[in-house]
Amino acid sequence: MAKITLKKGLYAITPDLIDTSLLLNKVKQALSAGVSILQYRDKISSSKDKLLRAVALHELCAQFNTPLIINDDPELALACGAEGVHLGQADGSIQYARNLLGSSVVIGITCHHHLALALKAEHEGADYVAFGRFFNSKSKPGASLATTELLIQAKTELSIPIVAIGGINHSNAQAIIDKGADYIAMIEQIFLANDIKNSCQRFNRLLEP
Repeated sequence: MAKITLKKGLYAITPDLIDTSLLLNKVKQALSAGVSILQYRDKISSSKDKLLRAVALHELCAQFNTPLIINDDPELALACGAEGVHLGQADGSIQYARNLLGSSVVIGITCHHHLALALKAEHEGADYVAFGRFFNSKSKPGASLATTELLIQAKTELSIPIVAIGGINHSNAQAIIDKGADYIAMIEQIFLANDIKNSCQRFNRLLEP
């Protein structure tokens, strides 16, 4: 099977919600507005519930032709048939995920604010890298570490797409996009918005060529 071609743009990451129906409803609103990638990130559910949710999310993503990426868990990605997995620095090797999931699956990796980690990830076969946090946020609290200068340098030295994450909102996203981010990733600005569809559409307008 050929690897999917990732469409640059909005990278939505699911929030921790106990109510599965509410989660699916929010995700459907985001997908209907146009999301390039959906990542299933879940820090509260049991393994059994994660699988049920991942399968449901994958079916929903398929309706909108949007790839599903599983956070931290290659085994769950395999079990639900997701298009990819996103690994933190402590979530196992790219080689392990590639051997488990095959050549067609997308593998992304968190590189924080270190270009050296990104270059290493690309060499090991990652399909994209993520830098952040760029700004303070609830999911990534603390001082901003990644910079627009890092994006500029990474854009010249990497040949794989770059995801920017951490406190990105409608006011500061343009600067991140202008400096080379292929994707802007977020949780709160999408799924905690009063109007999810409108919020996504506003970001998508910033991302238009």
